[in-house]
Amino acid sequence: MGLLLFFLFMVLLLSGVPIAVAIGLSSVVVIWLADLGIAVVSPNFYSGIAKFQLLAIPLFIFAGFLFERCGISERLVRFANLLVGRKKGSLAIVAVLVCVFFGGISGSGPADAAAIGAILIPAMIRDGYDRGFVAALIAGAGSTAIIVPVSIALIIYGALTNTSITTLFAAGAIPGALAGLCLILPAWWISKKRGYGSRTAMASDMGLFQAFREAFWGLMAPGIILGGLYGGVFTPTEAAVVAVFYGLILGFFLYRTLTLKALYEILVEASNASAVVMLIITFAGLFSWTASTLGAMDAISASLLAISDNPYVVLLVINLILFCAGMLIDAISIFYIFIPIFLPIMAQFGWDPIWFGIMMTFNLAIGQFTPPVAVNLYVTTHLAEIPVEETFKAVIPFILAMLAGLVILALFPSITLFLPRLFGMI
Repeated sequence: MGLLLFFLFMVLLLSGVPIAVAIGLSSVVVIWLADLGIAVVSPNFYSGIAKFQLLAIPLFIFAGFLFERCGISERLVRFANLLVGRKKGSLAIVAVLVCVFFGGISGSGPADAAAIGAILIPAMIRDGYDRGFVAALIAGAGSTAIIVPVSIALIIYGALTNTSITTLFAAGAIPGALAGLCLILPAWWISKKRGYGSRTAMASDMGLFQAFREAFWGLMAPGIILGGLYGGVFTPTEAAVVAVFYGLILGFFLYRTLTLKALYEILVEASNASAVVMLIITFAGLFSWTASTLGAMDAISASLLAISDNPYVVLLVINLILFCAGMLIDAISIFYIFIPIFLPIMAQFGWDPIWFGIMMTFNLAIGQFTPPVAVNLYVTTHLAEIPVEETFKAVIPFILAMLAGLVILALFPSITLFLPRLFGMI
């Protein structure tokens, strides 16, 4: 029955059925066929989202929409552009820097790619950049949002593994910066080689200090949120509430870019986005429960442990599985499907769950812009007005660069654990 569960899921997924429906329908069918009691679906559906930590997700999604509509992303782009300077490849560097920074507010890869891409993609195309290159770059840069704090993916990982979300956020800071560096290097090299960015399309008469003043309150947002978290002032869920109120203050009183009508539209958009995420979470929880009850998770864990007693070999296999899964399935579903499998393996080799969670998330970030199912690419190619196939060649250097970063994180756990140890969290 365990094999049937995974087989049905893959058939539905490859048939083009939405991920939440594929996970939920395969689980319900197997529960019914295995006579596990169809009545368990309802309480499992509820328990999947009835977790206090998950309350932060819709709030951070709402905050991300608020900050984007406040005009913060535009101000950050202007400031970063003046900071980097007007030279070949400068906008490519700006794109990565702003995506990494804005990811610390949105927590979502597609949201990050959409917010920054809407501003930078047209500007970069006017500046002589190839459309496929631009779409691939911002899709990759947007994926860093699930690594850097505050990350929706890390919230889910913390809830599933009973790991401190605050500690995960601290651990994600350096790997998030590493991901940004991994993208900046090939972006700069390719831009310089091809002569991209020679038209200075984003030239501005605004001075650097004035641009800094306009971007200041946006720059303060991650500092307030993360400073309160690391200082023990509030919990991740309370931090999400603070982020929402901070966004409202910016929009209504400081920048004055929000209206009641705009707020209503943001609430609708955030509600729709949150509903999609929470639906995936609850159905993925049902899938995980079904697989565990049937003994499929234990069998797969035992099979992985039987491959080798060398932890590096097992770690390589795990990362290959995650990379392949990330090309087909979203990160939330992967967490629910694979974490129950990996927990016994982590215990067997004594792997730190904080390091493993960041490494796993880094791997899944690559999947967000790796074909064939690359959600970030679909966002950016829509903005660039090109078919997604046009980015397949352009995205390869960024995938390879991120894979190099993944190898570094896998081999040197101290990079991930440095900040949590510095703050006395572990």
